[in-house]
Amino acid sequence: MILDVLRSIRTSSSSSTTTTTGGRIILQSFGFYSVSTSKMRDIKVKSDSRELITSSDEEEEAAAQIIESVSIREKEISSSSLSVKSTPEIEKKYVHRVYDAIAPHFSSTRFAKWPKVAAFLESLPCGSVILDAGCGNGKYLGLNPSCFFIGCDISHPLIKICSDKGQEVLVADAVNLPYREDFGDAAISIAVLHHLSTESRRKKAIEELVRVVKPGGFVLITVWAAEQEDTSLLTKWTPLSAKYVEEWVGPGSPMNSPRVRNNPFFSLESIPETEVSTKEQKADNSPFIGLESIPESEESTRELKETKASIVEQKEESLEALKKSQQEYFVPWHLPYHRAEVSGASASALATGLAKKDDRKGAVVYNRYYHVFSEGELERLASRVGNAMIVDRFYDKSNWCIVLQKAALNQD
Repeated sequence: MILDVLRSIRTSSSSSTTTTTGGRIILQSFGFYSVSTSKMRDIKVKSDSRELITSSDEEEEAAAQIIESVSIREKEISSSSLSVKSTPEIEKKYVHRVYDAIAPHFSSTRFAKWPKVAAFLESLPCGSVILDAGCGNGKYLGLNPSCFFIGCDISHPLIKICSDKGQEVLVADAVNLPYREDFGDAAISIAVLHHLSTESRRKKAIEELVRVVKPGGFVLITVWAAEQEDTSLLTKWTPLSAKYVEEWVGPGSPMNSPRVRNNPFFSLESIPETEVSTKEQKADNSPFIGLESIPESEESTRELKETKASIVEQKEESLEALKKSQQEYFVPWHLPYHRAEVSGASASALATGLAKKDDRKGAVVYNRYYHVFSEGELERLASRVGNAMIVDRFYDKSNWCIVLQKAALNQD
């Protein structure tokens, strides 16, 4: 299988290749090395531009060096990006667990290929290695028969669906792709980034896509747009309530974004009451109207009415601004009763409150977390990723899309 030949799982900064004779194998796999115990006549390991050639007398020392190198690198990765790679609970609950539960039904609805994604894949040169990060049911894997495809997804049930079709796939996280640097000729991320709940994780996912393609390689990314063609869809989505904010950790929280912090709606309650509005409230709540609450003149009465109207108008404007700035949603997935496992994931989801029944529609309803992207947001995020430039951007089927090209190596 092609994955057996091409799989070269990364330790990020090191690039290693292994050749063996005599049955001795050192295999780099999922961030660590597995070393067999059979005899070896010759092994060549290239790491950090240094070549190490060993004979059978030196094999144990070589293996120890490799394992030590990997261990050090893993510690560096862990300490430098643990917070970004640590999956927030809201993603575990409303993305991972949901897609695991709905995988077969979800797959049955995902067969149409988007023309612009297909055009991108078909434009790649013969023999290209294409990495699909978040491949879902694998509908794009193999679309261009002259290229080699490797897919990965966080959902094991979806990966099993791909594997059963004979596709080259593995379970992996979009913010920690299991490939060495400069591995593929191109990469795609179709409708994935909007399931990541913090800006730092979304940025990291883009950085990973750029990292794993070769210099000069291309990356296509698509995300759901806040500006939906069918605006009626927004009424079917549930704006994320404040109680889920505590499930985010750190400055990447959506509620810490300038868009929300600067929204007057969230600071309205902290505006100190004026003397006039305080008196007005006392008058409204008093069982009787005392002399002190009687307006002294028509002018003061008019000021009170204007102040009240201004407050009402400010609240209405703030609510409208909040609706326009809303980017965090729960989007429902209706799993028909006949597709729900009686004693499987759906039963557990109903018991734990992850899903609920809708007898009217005859379905188990799951909520999926989405961060919908506003116009220009994806470009701004990608522009902060080094070593790549945006070569195309477009809006397609209520998605914002960009194509990145990784900077070519200097020819000097």
